[in-house]
Amino acid sequence: MFVNSNGYNLGVREDEIVVNDVGLPPWAKKPEDFVRINRMALESEFVSCQLHQWIDLIFGYKQRGPEAVRALNVFHYLTYEGSVNLDSIADPVLREIPEAYFIRDPFTFLLTKDFIKAMEAQIQNFGQTPSQLLIEPHPPRSSAMHLCFLPQSPLMFKDQMQQDVIMVLKFPSNSPVTHVAANTLPHLTIPAVVTVTCSRLFAVNRWHNTVGLRGAPGYSLDQAHHLPIEMDPLIANNSGVNKRQITDLVDQSIQINAHCFVVTADNRYILICGFWDKSFRVYSTETGKLTQIVFGHWDVVTCLARSESYIGGDCYIVSGSRDATLLLWYWSGRHHIIGDNPNSSDYPAPRAVLTGHDHEVVCVSVCAELGLVISGAKEGPCLVHTITGDLLRALEGPENCLFPRLISVSSEGHCIIYYERGRFSNFSINGKLLAQMEINDSTRAILLSSDGQNLVTGGDNGVVEVWQACDFKQLYIYPGCDAGIRAMDLSHDQRTLITGMASGSIVAFNIDFNRWHYEHQNRY
Repeated sequence: MFVNSNGYNLGVREDEIVVNDVGLPPWAKKPEDFVRINRMALESEFVSCQLHQWIDLIFGYKQRGPEAVRALNVFHYLTYEGSVNLDSIADPVLREIPEAYFIRDPFTFLLTKDFIKAMEAQIQNFGQTPSQLLIEPHPPRSSAMHLCFLPQSPLMFKDQMQQDVIMVLKFPSNSPVTHVAANTLPHLTIPAVVTVTCSRLFAVNRWHNTVGLRGAPGYSLDQAHHLPIEMDPLIANNSGVNKRQITDLVDQSIQINAHCFVVTADNRYILICGFWDKSFRVYSTETGKLTQIVFGHWDVVTCLARSESYIGGDCYIVSGSRDATLLLWYWSGRHHIIGDNPNSSDYPAPRAVLTGHDHEVVCVSVCAELGLVISGAKEGPCLVHTITGDLLRALEGPENCLFPRLISVSSEGHCIIYYERGRFSNFSINGKLLAQMEINDSTRAILLSSDGQNLVTGGDNGVVEVWQACDFKQLYIYPGCDAGIRAMDLSHDQRTLITGMASGSIVAFNIDFNRWHYEHQNRY
């Protein structure tokens, strides 16, 4: 909104300077900085905790009367609701009444034509005060910053005193853990961390909600001494491994990676691609049985992604293929199938076909909140489509950024793309390149924090790094692991990071994005 991207002729100022983009203050190098820093200020704890006072002045009990006078909150009387009947001013008959018909004495004051013009000018230039909604003081908001120092909430900002690594869980199979899905919300039937290995052996590892404020949902004093993740008993005892092994044949040319799998938000189903018959398939995590086969592509399906899940578990699934297209599907949380109709689950139809790539699709991200799908092919620019199938734009990376491999998009409209050989780019959703960096690691997994402010990366070096997403400023480096990182996910409360390792184990890290928040650093 601050950039005249269409090149409109907005005129010339009196000093003969052409009116174009909005002039920015010295502390903002570009419009995106201006918006981001303003948001940081307006959404800060300080402002949030004073917000009730602003509500009192604008909409509340200090808008009118003696309280308004005491608060120095009095404006011209014409700006207040009800003081002017705009309909009567707009009445053309009133405008025709000769001046002589108006009465003016100490007790009677009828409108004159000049007064009507003055009133219109006042309203057009200064606006009107909003409706008064409240006649009592608005209560202040509780501060998250202050809550953290209450004795009954020991975990809010205390992670600096905790160790970086919470636990390591080693699976007997030794196969690299190539996909991690942490669906840990307390209301789920089985809060769990679902892991899938290169050999397509999956595990439903129960999650204990031990971290959180006392009294919060899922918090239990009985569990307080437990580790957060409990290994799937069928894997630990080697008793039901056959229930956890996907044995259907995959195409031999497919490299199994994190993009080959999607776990539904309730942990009950796994979607897997890469099969020789050009399908992707749905399996029950409870029984390990195949529940649905979905066809639609002309070649092998190479990657899958799902959008955020809504109440009931409905979400979008996107499949990318060697045929250079993507298909958008609808997952019904109620029927646990692709498609809306359980009667036609054998042949569900995609919601949209997304075209524009010249090579096989290797990575994709879908955001239902923005209504966008962002995808990358083996080489070439990444493409931005709407969920109805319209191609909006191509995200042209800087020089040497031709081979996208990983994509993560935030609901704030920022898209992080990882290219081969350690190169990263951050694009706005309008296609503007905001930042770029190059690191000395072959990155295998990236993810954004829920607010889109922080980026977490991990790769073959076995090191988890945390970056500021807007400008790739490095915030933290975790101690190195003894194996490469293949996959990552965050618990629902954004306090535990779980990584899948090439050695066949998972590592749970303490992570607290607040510790890198400017407000926490400045005040605590």
